[in-house]
Amino acid sequence: MTQINYRLQRKGRGTVTNASGRFEKHAYEAFDDGWGSLDEDLPPLKTEISVDTTKTIIARNQSPDVPFDRSINPYRGCEHGCVYCFARPTHAFLGLSPGQDFESKLLVKPDAARLLRSELARPGYRPRVIAMGTNTDPYQPIERQHRITRSVLDVLSECRHPVGIVTKSALIARDADILGPMGQDKLARAYLSITTLDRDLARRMEPRASTPQRRLDAVKRLTEAGVDTGVLFAPIIPGLNDAEMEAVLEAARDAGATSASYVLLRLPLEIKDLFREWLETHEPDRARRVISLIQDCRNGRDYDPKWRQRQVGTGPFADMISRRFGIAARRLGLNRRNWVLDTRQFIRPAADSDQLALL
Repeated sequence: MTQINYRLQRKGRGTVTNASGRFEKHAYEAFDDGWGSLDEDLPPLKTEISVDTTKTIIARNQSPDVPFDRSINPYRGCEHGCVYCFARPTHAFLGLSPGQDFESKLLVKPDAARLLRSELARPGYRPRVIAMGTNTDPYQPIERQHRITRSVLDVLSECRHPVGIVTKSALIARDADILGPMGQDKLARAYLSITTLDRDLARRMEPRASTPQRRLDAVKRLTEAGVDTGVLFAPIIPGLNDAEMEAVLEAARDAGATSASYVLLRLPLEIKDLFREWLETHEPDRARRVISLIQDCRNGRDYDPKWRQRQVGTGPFADMISRRFGIAARRLGLNRRNWVLDTRQFIRPAADSDQLALL
């Protein structure tokens, strides 16, 4: 494997490099020009925010191995900086790097609530659960300032529209005043993604996400507010965090979680190289073993995109993970699946033209 100079790592950022996206004509890499430039401390990487002028806000998919067919992503890119994030390759479509650009050059959708109201008002719209957090995190740090996720929840609450949220951020507890009543009416559920209980490992893998304990605290606050809340042990990284599975599930149960799921690490496209660089920088003694186990679960490759297999892998190690998870979930009472949300309460908002007719 290529040896990566640790000083290319910027403080507070997840990936080690900022390699060009796969659609770019030119690729760039750092090299020593003889003046010791690679040994200098790099300045902090400032977050840059641009406006996404999208005309629609509800994205739809037909993937047979995900439990939803529509989603909302208030942001593009994610400041959490999780090195393994499967959404990183999407930044290549913007002419940006899936590396450090993904976590520092972000796009916000300030018209999200208005666009959502307009789409829900269409005569042909039929309600199904809307998922949030399926690509980038709706509660990443810039949500504190922009509050786009909260504005979306305001519309969904007003229209009695069901929503499911996945996040690594304790900031979701801020919106317990909205999610609580929705949860009590079977209109909202939440999953907190907890990858490890080790603060140091979490800081290196997910540098700007909430600490593991704060995520557990958020599970408790949401549960107390009336929201059915689960834990997502994801991703499971063989040889790195898989030994923590039972401990994470037990801590989640103690915090009030009622359900649990897991996802095996996925390394599509640029992520396979970004993750290798991260391993060589932060876990050099375990890097070879981790990659070997990953490939054992992916038919000898870094990634196998087959439907359903892509989430859990195949082979003896993947089977062992599945059995361990099933045993632990049953023992802890985290295997309950009574989270059906109610689409019958939906109230269609008035279209803009109808609003004007009242004036």
